[in-house]
Amino acid sequence: MPAECAPSPPASDRPLHGLPLPPARLHPDLYVAEFVGTALLVLVGVSVVILMFGQGSPGARLIPSEGWRLFLTGGLFGSVGALIAVSPIGRISGAHINPAVTVAFWLEGKLAWRDATFYVLAQFAGSVIGAWPLLSWGRMGRSVAFGAPQPGVGIPVWAALLGEAGVTFLLILAIFTMAAHPRTRSFTPLALPAVLSVLVWLEAPLSGASANPARWFGPALIARVSIDPWIYIVGPSLGAVLYAGFVRLGSVRLPRVRVARLFHFNIEA
Repeated sequence: MPAECAPSPPASDRPLHGLPLPPARLHPDLYVAEFVGTALLVLVGVSVVILMFGQGSPGARLIPSEGWRLFLTGGLFGSVGALIAVSPIGRISGAHINPAVTVAFWLEGKLAWRDATFYVLAQFAGSVIGAWPLLSWGRMGRSVAFGAPQPGVGIPVWAALLGEAGVTFLLILAIFTMAAHPRTRSFTPLALPAVLSVLVWLEAPLSGASANPARWFGPALIARVSIDPWIYIVGPSLGAVLYAGFVRLGSVRLPRVRVARLFHFNIEA
């Protein structure tokens, strides 16, 4: 058979390239992985926050400087995310573990809207399950609202909102730029602790530097925090939209992500 007449290979289901097959197909294994990954991020990452800032915590005794504790907390929180990204969980779902990251991948055309919707639902559900064990921190956890981000004292709502949008935009810009370039994409997980250590140190006094609606939701629910909750949904979502607009309309041409993953880029799904 002539080469030009050879049959094309059958198309495959590639949900993390924005190409599910059939188009309406759902991917429960991906959603379960996001659920588990987000639960682990909240449980371990927010425990770090409590250990660093809770009343009577060892972190406050060992590191009196609040600035240094913010820097280290951001780095440790990012390290938890990096470990999830390189783990089997990340191999399955791409380890977004953040609705804002999922929205950014969707806006970039790397995730179908059905998958993006179930990713976000799984992330919020995982956040609640991951936050529930935080109640075991007792008084130490209650002293910091079980790690739920809140606007700083005297900080106006607009400043906290812009802070959340800005910190989310910069986080997505950093990790997507790393993930898009062939020479740097294998180091993308390492960007999480490096970037978050700086962003948390700089922005936490404004809004608590959530940059992740799911990271806020579970702790806020168990702590019954209801202070301007929309900031932590609208702000990160706005940051994701700003990134997508910046990539498409900005004067600086940036490489585009090819797959909705932060690691395991050789997987075809």
